[in-house]
Amino acid sequence: MSQTTLRLARKAAAAMVITVAAFGLTACQDGGAAPSSSAASAPAAKSSSPETKAAQDSAGEAPTGTPAKSGTKCTDQIDYAGDNRSNAEINTIGEETGNCPAPEKGDKPKGTPKKPGTSCTDQINYAGDNRSNAEINTIGEETGYCPPVQ
Repeated sequence: MSQTTLRLARKAAAAMVITVAAFGLTACQDGGAAPSSSAASAPAAKSSSPETKAAQDSAGEAPTGTPAKSGTKCTDQIDYAGDNRSNAEINTIGEETGNCPAPEKGDKPKGTPKKPGTSCTDQINYAGDNRSNAEINTIGEETGYCPPVQ
């Protein structure tokens, strides 16, 4: 499975979790429940996600990371290229804690370091690779490494 496909699958899963949580919260509020019970159920719905649970756990501790700028997403403030977390997860942590998390760098990507200002397909001969030039170049832009020829 290519990195692009995996990244899209992660984003789709995160979007689904957020949609389901939002729908659940809306259903609770529209059900005529007393405001105090609705407010009490909101944290329970949020804590079902492991990422949100981690953010809530860290919220009780001293804030870490870069302070989040008001009205600006963490992913628009800091370069999270190579971070395995989804943008939604990173931005949610920033909203809940008030601090943008430090980028987590996974294992060094396989491939050749991308030369600035040069697309991967201009840097390496991908003849015979079944991926499109756009996919190959996107991987290079997102990771900073041109992927190996498949």
